[in-house]
Amino acid sequence: MSPPRKSYLPLAVSMVAALIILFTPASGVPSGFEHSDKIIHFGLFAALAYSSRIAAISTRTTALWTVGFAIVSEMLQAVLPLGRSGSALDALFDAAGVAAGLLVAVRFAPDRTAIH
Repeated sequence: MSPPRKSYLPLAVSMVAALIILFTPASGVPSGFEHSDKIIHFGLFAALAYSSRIAAISTRTTALWTVGFAIVSEMLQAVLPLGRSGSALDALFDAAGVAAGLLVAVRFAPDRTAIH
């Protein structure tokens, strides 16, 4: 049996998107409908978790690094001079996105990543 093939490109793309979305100064962030940012946080962290599993990073490690990144990113938004604020509710939606991404990976990720 050959080892699982890893694909890091989706994770790299997701991470670049996360860094841009999370750390763009407030003046460059488009406004949307009320709480649209929660949907973005959820989807972004679901993508990070799913793509981490596609890269054959373990479920436990994926959960740890993505939730850790969520917490750190909210803390950085609160202290960096970006005109943004950190939010515990955003971190909660980040964590929910991680859970969703992991669940989707278990159900739909290609077998080559040995997710089971």
